[in-house]
Amino acid sequence: MQTTIIVLAGTFFLAMGGYALAAPAALARPFRIVVDAPESRSEIRAVYGGFGLAIAAVLTAAAFDVGGIRTGAVVTVAAALAGMALGRLVSRLADTATAFYPVWFYFWVEAVTAALLFAIA
Repeated sequence: MQTTIIVLAGTFFLAMGGYALAAPAALARPFRIVVDAPESRSEIRAVYGGFGLAIAAVLTAAAFDVGGIRTGAVVTVAAALAGMALGRLVSRLADTATAFYPVWFYFWVEAVTAALLFAIA
């Protein structure tokens, strides 16, 4: 079960990273972020694409416990996801309410995945 949770989380990051590299404007569109310049495309590709693929690779290594990294990698990714969910909560306190998708949808993805990863660490 632990490996399944790690693989599912890694698959999410792999998909997000690949999508961000291939179509940065499309990835950002649901958040109403305009990606209309090489600099903005580079930022989306780096932060969502490159980071997503790197996290997928770390989770793959964690799934196989390469070099005994499983616990450290799982806790690190869980903390990053919890931090993202917390950022969405802070944004809700600082801004007006938003529709469920995309903000709250991703809040729940991040919060639940963080909780599952923390639980198996």
